[in-house]
Amino acid sequence: MHNRIRDIRKAKGLTLADLAEACTPPTTAQTIGRLETGMRQLSLTWMTRIAAALGVEPASLMRAETEAPALIVAELAASGAQALAAPREAFLPSKLAADDGGAPMVLAVSESVGEYRPGDMLWLRPLDPEHSASAMNRDCLVPRSGGRFAFGRLIDRRGTLVGLLPPGAGQKQMVVDNPPWIAVATMLVRTL
Repeated sequence: MHNRIRDIRKAKGLTLADLAEACTPPTTAQTIGRLETGMRQLSLTWMTRIAAALGVEPASLMRAETEAPALIVAELAASGAQALAAPREAFLPSKLAADDGGAPMVLAVSESVGEYRPGDMLWLRPLDPEHSASAMNRDCLVPRSGGRFAFGRLIDRRGTLVGLLPPGAGQKQMVVDNPPWIAVATMLVRTL
């Protein structure tokens, strides 16, 4: 079995120091590096601590040697495609979802609306409305009464009222009163 700590850490854009600080209790970047490379044994306690800091299930830190993962082999920069020194594993959006608000949600786009195209899949992370400050000025899905939804840019949050600006041209602001959750867009998956 190989551990995937480094791959998950890099996929989330964290440094060794960031991950070490996110652990409870905090540890050192050197310890995280030793656990990633196998120089230090990855115990169940360490798996639990690191998984919690990364916001993933502990089992996702391990990969059987027989699995063939998708690999990130290059990065695209302004100067063109650049090969990585060593390929790293790519992860499904569901594997990267933070475990702070429930399971991720997906909004499927069936018609062109704003910058979204038919076939787009917008991955969303549910938040408690009380903790929605991080969603301000981001696209969000909000439940409305009668099993309906509102979707748009979160532009206002006053008391129990949530204001959204729809992505289509010429549409008016929507206001939802006291939604049980707000799902913020975290990833766009678009087939080519």
